[in-house]
Amino acid sequence: MTPFLENEPLIDGALKSELSALYAAQDRHYHDLAHIEAMLALAGDYRGLLGDPEAVEAAIWFHDAIYDSKAKDNEIKSAALAEKKLAGRAEAGRLDRISAMIVATATHQLPLFDDPTTVRDASLFLDMDLSILGAQPEAFDAYERAVRREYAWVEEPMWRAGRSAVLKNFLARPHIFHTEEFRRRFEPQARANMARSLAALTPAPPSAQSGFSA
Repeated sequence: MTPFLENEPLIDGALKSELSALYAAQDRHYHDLAHIEAMLALAGDYRGLLGDPEAVEAAIWFHDAIYDSKAKDNEIKSAALAEKKLAGRAEAGRLDRISAMIVATATHQLPLFDDPTTVRDASLFLDMDLSILGAQPEAFDAYERAVRREYAWVEEPMWRAGRSAVLKNFLARPHIFHTEEFRRRFEPQARANMARSLAALTPAPPSAQSGFSA
C-alpha cells in the first residue's frame, strides 16, 4: 500500500477540475457547482469552529459527485469515489471520517463518531448542506423549482406525495439543524419556508376548492 503524503492537499486543482465537470452535467439544476460553492463559502465562515477544515472541504466537494435522481445509492457511490480519489492523500481514519460524512447526507442524521471534534465537524457539514432550507423565500423557491426539474421524470401526484413526506419529516424533527449556530441563523426561516411549500403541495379540500363557505 502506498503511504499517504502528508503535504499533499486533499483537493488540488486537478481534482477540483475533475469534480467540477461532474457537477456541470446538464441534468443538474440544484446539485451543481453553485451548491458546492455555497457550502464552501459557509465552510469559510465557520472555519474557526472546524477541527479538520480540509476534511470537511473534501466532503463538500465529493458529497454530490455522483447524482442520479432515479438512484438510491448516490451517497454511497460518492463516498466510494472520494475514498478512491483521496487514497494516498490521507490516512485511513481520516478517509473513513470523510466517507461517513458523505454517506450521512442521505438522511442528515449524525454518524456515530466517538471523537467530539469529529462530531462537531460532521454537524457543521450537514448543516451547511441544508442551509438552503433557511434561505430567503425567493431563493428557497428557486431551489424548490430546481429540485423539481431534477425530478422531471416523476409525475405530479407522486412528486407532491414524495416531496410532502420529505418536508414533513424535517418539520417533525425537534431541530432541523444540528448546531446552535445554524439554528440561530437558519431554523426559523427554514420552518417557515417548508411549511409554506408543504401547504402549496397539499390539495385544498373540496369545500375550499368550490369557493363556497360552510
